[in-house]
Amino acid sequence: MGRVTERRRTLRIRDGAVSSRPDTLVAEEPLEIRLNGRPLAITMRTPGDDFALAAGFLVSEGVIAEKGEVQSIVYCAGATAEGVNTYNVVDVKLAPGVPVPDITLERNVYTTSSCGLCGKASLDAVRTTTRHPVADAPPVRITPELLSALPDRLRASQRVFDRTGGLHAAALFSEEGELLDVREDVGRHNAVDKLVGRALTDGRLPLSRAVLLVSGRASFELAQKAVMAGIPVLAAVSAPSSLAVDLAAEAGLTLVGFLRGPSMNVYAGEHRIALEATAGRG
Repeated sequence: MGRVTERRRTLRIRDGAVSSRPDTLVAEEPLEIRLNGRPLAITMRTPGDDFALAAGFLVSEGVIAEKGEVQSIVYCAGATAEGVNTYNVVDVKLAPGVPVPDITLERNVYTTSSCGLCGKASLDAVRTTTRHPVADAPPVRITPELLSALPDRLRASQRVFDRTGGLHAAALFSEEGELLDVREDVGRHNAVDKLVGRALTDGRLPLSRAVLLVSGRASFELAQKAVMAGIPVLAAVSAPSSLAVDLAAEAGLTLVGFLRGPSMNVYAGEHRIALEATAGRG
């Protein structure tokens, strides 16, 4: 399997002083995801948690929603002409009776590490109906104070970021603020897929009492992945897109952006934010 980090020689210039030294970089390699032996998609990812990544990707695509719908996930042996296993090709075999989607050129796409939706034929193609609707029974209630503490907890858990400075991170927290899981990847959508895929293989979907925190912006694709996993609250340290806000409002997702210290913007689902009765609403 590929390494999470790699070393490369660099020329360092600091205040006019020049030196040569190795630098630690985050690894980026392609992962081909096959479904029942047929190629489905290729994503650029940081090696590691590949089975969880594949499972989470299939959850976000609406192919699977429960642990029992997956019979096996394996690396494909003989992935090269010489018969060498590159650990860059995984095959997901669905359980008997689970419908296999029609794999066409419309869905067979190349996904870059910066865009998890490139190649989608239309916006309608990604508005997949979730089998885990965002629920409120009873409603999750999160205080601004609890939310404001989450980015520091996420940052403290980013082990590879500390060595490279080049990774996105996603974390799941309980409604009490307990860190449940954290994953890093060169692609923000991959980090979320790894979280969701791990939850699926552990039999924890839907994540109906969890808060998803992402280290970058909140794009439509991340809101979609949250909705598909039944996550009620998505928070991001940066800005959301307009389409992410539209989807959050449509699906009942609480969407928080610009989460930096005690400051944040709530773009949708504000009923889950536990505000003091006297708080200013101007």
